[in-house]
Amino acid sequence: MRLVRYGRPGKEQPGMIDDEGKLRSLAAVIDDIDAAQLAPKALRKLEKIDPATLPLVRGNPRFGVPVKHVGKFVCIGLNYSDHAAEAKMPLPKEPIVFMKAITALTGPDDPIMLPKGSKKTDWEVELGIIIGSRAQYVTEEDALKYVAGYTVVNDVSERSYQLERGPQWDKGKGCDSFGPVGPWLVTPENIGDVQDLDLYLEVNGKRMQTGNTSTMIFTVAQIVSYLSKFMTLEPGDVIATGTPPGVGMGLPKPRFLKKGDQVRLGIPGLGEQQQEVIDWQPRK
Repeated sequence: MRLVRYGRPGKEQPGMIDDEGKLRSLAAVIDDIDAAQLAPKALRKLEKIDPATLPLVRGNPRFGVPVKHVGKFVCIGLNYSDHAAEAKMPLPKEPIVFMKAITALTGPDDPIMLPKGSKKTDWEVELGIIIGSRAQYVTEEDALKYVAGYTVVNDVSERSYQLERGPQWDKGKGCDSFGPVGPWLVTPENIGDVQDLDLYLEVNGKRMQTGNTSTMIFTVAQIVSYLSKFMTLEPGDVIATGTPPGVGMGLPKPRFLKKGDQVRLGIPGLGEQQQEVIDWQPRK
């Protein structure tokens, strides 16, 4: 099952993508896709709906973040062995954890805004986990039971803020528009082996990142279990699980985003994002 939220920012409505890739409205069935709809019982109820019975949505509406009211946006750093190698950093013994500000969240095709003074804004395609049930001290064996679904995340990062202005990464990770999430929330039974998913990212049509979740240092189950020991994971929380090699700062001649660049990224089965890079502007 592929769930979406579509419409103008702040006015999104719930939807479902049918087997032909067409958008169907869930507005007559649920108010929105929020924490209550991510519970296992609620998801099973939605899965019983025949998409063909739902109204077809005309046109090509904007997609928003596929979950309303994300409580926490948690990220794992240096979680691909090949990315750690390009960054010339040792493999972490435990997951590196940092947070992205909730105000960084944006729809999958909304613009990336360069923060004022940006010099090294970079890209990072990542597998995103969306939590469906409250998780506290869960085991690795049970961890995937707490996952409502998966999505695509672009962990946009301003490297000069992240690495050159103190030891904490958050300043370079939480800028406005630095958290495109979506387009879809895909339930686990629809993606096969979560540790064998391809990831890709292009800038201006040139492939920059190619990876697979099989090279993760810490698996999805290990990440959920680990985080649940340090914080209560709530339904609707989003976890970005790290990026494969090919980021701008890792290139032989580092290359960073500039106004006018076009970014395209995705994970087969989870959908694709496309963003234009623009100068920062205040949100309404």
